[in-house]
Amino acid sequence: MSLELDGINKNFFQEDTQTELKVLSGINCTVNDGEFISIIGPSGCGKTTLLRIISGLEKPSAGRMLLKNNEIKNPYGQVGLIFQEYALFPWRTVIDNIAFSLEIKNVPKKKRRDRARFYLKKFGLDGFENKFPKDLSGGMKQRVAIARTLINDPNLLLMDEPFGALDSQTRNAMQEFLLSIWQETKKTVLFVSHNIDETVFLSQRVLGLSQRPGTIKLELSIDLPYPRVRTSLEFNMYRKQILDYLAQERNTSGRT
Repeated sequence: MSLELDGINKNFFQEDTQTELKVLSGINCTVNDGEFISIIGPSGCGKTTLLRIISGLEKPSAGRMLLKNNEIKNPYGQVGLIFQEYALFPWRTVIDNIAFSLEIKNVPKKKRRDRARFYLKKFGLDGFENKFPKDLSGGMKQRVAIARTLINDPNLLLMDEPFGALDSQTRNAMQEFLLSIWQETKKTVLFVSHNIDETVFLSQRVLGLSQRPGTIKLELSIDLPYPRVRTSLEFNMYRKQILDYLAQERNTSGRT
């Protein structure tokens, strides 16, 4: 895939003060095909904004995105975005939520439902196809959200704290589930997280954004084989490196 971010800046105009808020500054990064990269950083440093720019929901104030050396301005169809909020349609059943994007593309009903059933089985949702989101647990809702994104076969999967609302036991299970899906599909993943354990457990590479305006100040490769043991010495050494970086950023800002 080879996605390249070249000098990405983002400013937001503030009506109340008539000034520009600088959120991102000089983001330069290359994402290789099939990589799992996590993005960390202090609150407000622009992590979500960066994902929104890559997805096409926001336009950068400066800079460009290159896909295989070709500049892209509207990456729709190549990129799938998953939020912390499940963003499921409460009036649609599970199977119709998963198949929704194929429906708006006018894919025939039988074909889109057959494809949705493939994901129902793959994601352990058999028997829930006619349930509504209110009948599902948090982990199941997030599985539906991931399935709804993957059914489009995007090249790049963007995930903005997708497990942040889950309890710790369910969150660990979903991390293992996502890891298995990534290893099977070989999708390229950019994953925003505030959870250090999760970051080390999942990532091949970690990018740390600075205090606002966010720029990349940490690039850490996680050189551990999968599956990873959360209690191992090596695992906790990586945790410490990330924690030390975040503490340094807090100290830079003067915050406690």
